Amino acid sequence: MENCIRKTIEENEKKILSPRACLSSQSRGRSREEEECEIRTCFQRDRDRIIHSQSFRRLKHKTQVFLAPSGDHYRTRLTHTLEVAQIARTIARALNLNEDLTEAIALGHDLGHTPFGHAGERAINSLASFDFKHYEQSVRVVERIEKDGEGLNLTEEVKNGILCHTKGEEAYTLEGQIVRIADRIAYINHDIDDAIRAGVLTEDTIPLDLRLSLGMSRGERINNMVINVVENSVDKIRMDDEFYKLFMELHTFMFHAVYTNPICKSEEVKAVAMIEKLFDYYMNNPFELPGEYYNIYETEGTERAVCDYIAGMSDTYCVKIFNQLFIPKFWIE
Repeated sequence: MENCIRKTIEENEKKILSPRACLSSQSRGRSREEEECEIRTCFQRDRDRIIHSQSFRRLKHKTQVFLAPSGDHYRTRLTHTLEVAQIARTIARALNLNEDLTEAIALGHDLGHTPFGHAGERAINSLASFDFKHYEQSVRVVERIEKDGEGLNLTEEVKNGILCHTKGEEAYTLEGQIVRIADRIAYINHDIDDAIRAGVLTEDTIPLDLRLSLGMSRGERINNMVINVVENSVDKIRMDDEFYKLFMELHTFMFHAVYTNPICKSEEVKAVAMIEKLFDYYMNNPFELPGEYYNIYETEGTERAVCDYIAGMSDTYCVKIFNQLFIPKFWIE
């Protein structure tokens, strides 16, 4: 192509974006060198690779909070991811940071999440001899598991943002830090919305002082939280101290009202039992693992392959495999 569009975009980033932004042209690169795309920047390519990946598509059948909801409007891990991406992009644009990098991290941040939400994560962690964390698994998915073991070969900035999106060390880019706070803004608010839909709580159940300070509705709360982040972020992505304190009080309220509520968690025992049964079965029958996971078994051992296989399952696929292995089929004449 005579006029390389990618180079034009990279030059525009230098002129338009904040000096604190992570520029596409200054990326730390990929594990394996590749010829650059003539149209897309490296972060745009990462975003596209994530969207077209199998693990991204499977998010549509993975639990967010409510296990196997019958209604169409409850969040799944996929809709959660899209809401995180939108909130993160809004913040990045307002701060004049790299929106493409932010979006790529947001879209990839939960690729390694297990079936049945955090209950599935805790189950696998209790079964494995190593610490299993979904954010570390998300990086493993894009490095080792996707594309039949070839991986997506993403940039270091995207992988770092995915790894640091929830706990521990903060991402070294501001764009990665945005995804970390956008993730929390998204889930605390959409989990309230889903809990109201489920009849677990009402808006009036939320302490009045928190609603008066943070917002009287989901939309108002998200807007106020995003504005607070934008107004208080310079060298670090943050809320002001008093607002953050109230934000954490809302999280504590949700922990007691929803995240540990027996009504919301009543089916988790069954989900955990399924994962335990499947884990034991494949640990004793690794030759029945699908081809791409059998390759991991041969190179990294049984436990690693079994954890990767089960973690990658959607809720529906997990139930399907469980039924095939442990539920007797009725004879049909």
